Amino acid sequence: MEAPAGPEPGRAQIVTLTMNPALDITTGVDAVRPTDKLRCDTPRYDPGGGGINVARIAHVLGASVEAVFPAGGSTGDLLTSLLDGAGVPYRRVAIGTSTRESFTVNETGTGRQYRFVLPGARLSCRERACCLDELRSAAAAADFVVASGSLPPGVPADFYQRVAELCGELGVRLILDTSGGGLRHVSSGVFLLKASVRELRECVGRPLATEADQLAAAHELVDTGRAHSVLVSLGSHGALLATAHASQRFAAIPSSGGSGVGAGDAMVAAVTVGLGRGWPLVKSVRRGIAAGTAMLMTPGTAACDRAEVERLFALAAEPVDV
Repeated sequence: MEAPAGPEPGRAQIVTLTMNPALDITTGVDAVRPTDKLRCDTPRYDPGGGGINVARIAHVLGASVEAVFPAGGSTGDLLTSLLDGAGVPYRRVAIGTSTRESFTVNETGTGRQYRFVLPGARLSCRERACCLDELRSAAAAADFVVASGSLPPGVPADFYQRVAELCGELGVRLILDTSGGGLRHVSSGVFLLKASVRELRECVGRPLATEADQLAAAHELVDTGRAHSVLVSLGSHGALLATAHASQRFAAIPSSGGSGVGAGDAMVAAVTVGLGRGWPLVKSVRRGIAAGTAMLMTPGTAACDRAEVERLFALAAEPVDV
């Protein structure tokens, strides 16, 4: 069932898992209007999905990384071809249905952005098992597994808990970035959980209107053993970090704005790369904020520039205890 892998991977320190990959298509138009034909700009194509985005950024930042994902059809072929072009090692699990597409339309007249996310390919029981088998093989010698993105149709909501248990068996630290049922059904085994306020709110079932509410919810996940640490991304307001012994606020790095697509994935990638270098979590999070900010300056979901990440990292302030 497995298709040939991409560039010879060797031993990857970071392995990413993307159960719901997508071919990301980005274009622009003067104005989005109903009924009218909208003449769009030349589209840009990027390989997408949370873990794939993390692998691309980690690769740009110089880490040894390998991406594991299911893919099928012509869109799956184009996605893997784009990864080949970027030099990112991967293990593709061939599936019987086509990989989804995601569309981002930038309205140039107003600066608004419209994102259209299609349902993922439905995976069979055998295809799901093959994904776990490939992950087990790839992660056997890794230090970190990053499982990122939503779960597609046909994948049970407790799938990421199974990934956590697999990582525990291998002695690999799991970094998780997901939402919905995939997050709610995780009960243990996560080293670092990254969540937006919306994802955290959905997980605990409370409004989380204030920073104190958000930190309380993050600490709840730590205290109940679901995650060792929780990183809450706040977009233009920075981030919050909850550990067993501390609560910290990280300021955002001033930016002229731009597309936020992939910024959270860039944050996760840079945090993981920092941890892989033996950096403390706080320093790694500062670099993650720099990478997320750098991602705002790229077209579509194009990978950010390593030199720009380093420049912004020098501007990232130390966190404040809260």
